[in-house]
Amino acid sequence: MNLSEVVGTFFQAHLPVLPVLLPLFTAAALLLMGDAGGQANHGGSLLKRRRMVSLTSVIFGALLAWRLMLEAAGGTLTVYPLGAWPAPFGIVLVVDRLSALMLALTWTIAVPVLWYATGGWDAHGRHFHALFHFQLMGLSGAFVTGDLFNLFVFFEVLLIASYVLLVHGQGRARFRAGLHFVVLNLAASALFLVGLAVIYGVTGTLNMADLALRVGKLGAQEAVLLKAGALILLVVFGLKAAIVPLYLWLPGTYAAACAPVAALFAIMTKVGVYSIIRVHAVILDSGAGHAALAAEPWLLPVALVTIALGVLGALAAHTLARLVSYLTVASVGTILAGVGLFTPQAMSAALYYMVHSTLVMAALFLLVELVASQRGDAEDRLQPAAPVAQPVLLGLMTLLGAASAAGLPPLPGFMGKLMILESSAPTPAQAWVWTVVLLGGFLTLIGLARAGSILFWSVLAQDSHSSRAGGSTKLTLATLSLLGLSLVLAVAASPMKRYTDAAASQLADHASYARAVLGPLGGESAQTTRRYKAGEGEVVLPGKGGSP
Repeated sequence: MNLSEVVGTFFQAHLPVLPVLLPLFTAAALLLMGDAGGQANHGGSLLKRRRMVSLTSVIFGALLAWRLMLEAAGGTLTVYPLGAWPAPFGIVLVVDRLSALMLALTWTIAVPVLWYATGGWDAHGRHFHALFHFQLMGLSGAFVTGDLFNLFVFFEVLLIASYVLLVHGQGRARFRAGLHFVVLNLAASALFLVGLAVIYGVTGTLNMADLALRVGKLGAQEAVLLKAGALILLVVFGLKAAIVPLYLWLPGTYAAACAPVAALFAIMTKVGVYSIIRVHAVILDSGAGHAALAAEPWLLPVALVTIALGVLGALAAHTLARLVSYLTVASVGTILAGVGLFTPQAMSAALYYMVHSTLVMAALFLLVELVASQRGDAEDRLQPAAPVAQPVLLGLMTLLGAASAAGLPPLPGFMGKLMILESSAPTPAQAWVWTVVLLGGFLTLIGLARAGSILFWSVLAQDSHSSRAGGSTKLTLATLSLLGLSLVLAVAASPMKRYTDAAASQLADHASYARAVLGPLGGESAQTTRRYKAGEGEVVLPGKGGSP
């Protein structure tokens, strides 16, 4: 074997764990490089080196994530046993279509967001880049873990990083929001452990594949305890996803965060959505016996109320950042409305809409800062102010983001909502879903139109403070790239819909998932990365261990 073959074999064997290890090692390297912090270091050679290392790592991570997604698109389910311990006794990482989609979405957003941050935000505090990569590590780990306890571990990793990122740049508003954010999430973490303890006490396992096989065999009394534990987890995941009545922390928190942090946080709420899907739409689906569909009476009504209150909050918002934050809440409600229908068609629609909404919300958070930087002392407050320096460019970007968020055709927001509406047709909740989703979209359009008219039409005479930080090409291109990705999603709607259809079908195929994850309970094949295709059996790739 020559060197290229050795490297190729290594990456192929350890590909599933690399999106977790890459940001970990990058963060460690950035910490070792040191950080003088503050504006005094802006433009210095150390900051330039950190930026280069950080951006290179994120771009490489995005390539790895897309490589995993392309592999998953072909129907391959990849299992990586850490430490060569076979499931369900050891920790496994699992990459199926859903986890690969979430990985690709996370790292794709991370590239323009980090590029935006290098325009100056990363110099407003210490260790921004290291914390950014720790956040990516937690996000990636949460999406690929095949074990509920390790989902908790990766939750804590991403939350600890988010606590510090939230107060990056300091300021009274950020510290106040950060305090609320920390207290609520610490309480949620304690509940998370309680829920896990109940589930483990009933089933004897926290491996997701093993759980999916065992829950259907539980007796009625055991199923009651299991449902209690699962509903505790629903509360925890609902807090992370920001659903009613657990959403009140999000608008103030996201509005207070600096622009690149808020944009990255757009994917953080989707970790809660992803966890709800894994536990309540997969493990506790209709085949879970006495514990089947434990969340069905709650999830759809809560999702619809979340849409309604999110949109009403956006209408009442006095700043552009809070408006976008409330729209983030409404978008989570729309996704969960699809999940709460508990059909493969609705699940596929929800996944498509989730990709769209995450891209658009991340772009809008960056756009908020672009607009605010050109409005003088008014910043992003929805009140008349001096005209912005780039009214045409920012106006068109705002129009595109608003149209997509509201769901106007032919943008992907319209397609995603249409898919959700169509998937509700055979269900008794069809009238409610249509009413709330359509009315929510209409009111979203009104709220964004009101904001746009104030920002770009209700202007005062030019003053000396306007355009104080506008016109940065880097910041504009980073924001445009996220908006452009949403347009790509519209152009590629057909292949994307085929992918989400296949992902929804794969989630419902418990037998294939269990065969791939649990696999052989011993022997050499348990020590290597396994790639499995339903109907084709198991393929064992060369490698010497599950741990690099």
